[in-house]
Amino acid sequence: MSNLKNSVRLIGNLGNAPEVKTVTDSKKLAKFSMATNETYKNEKGEKVTETYWHNIVVWGKLAGIAEKYLQKGSEVAIEGKLTNHSYTDKDGNKRFVTEIIASEILMMGSKS
Repeated sequence: MSNLKNSVRLIGNLGNAPEVKTVTDSKKLAKFSMATNETYKNEKGEKVTETYWHNIVVWGKLAGIAEKYLQKGSEVAIEGKLTNHSYTDKDGNKRFVTEIIASEILMMGSKS
């Protein structure tokens, strides 16, 4: 049960190709955005689809796999944990960021 304390699972599509950086001694970091959709009917019975965007971060070998195989529009399932941090932008404003640190990625859809 302890694994459920901070656990996220999502299925969606990449909004951009992964941005990959080599951080230290060939350790890679990949970042990309991912969209998930929720569909429901409103009070008038009309079908409404809402899109939610998530910031995904991947480290190490998984970052290399993301770099090699993922592209904008790829459908993936990810599992990971939520993280939050803040920073001060160039104008002195404090900004808050929520990211998902992915520990697993499953590529879905057809092979290209």
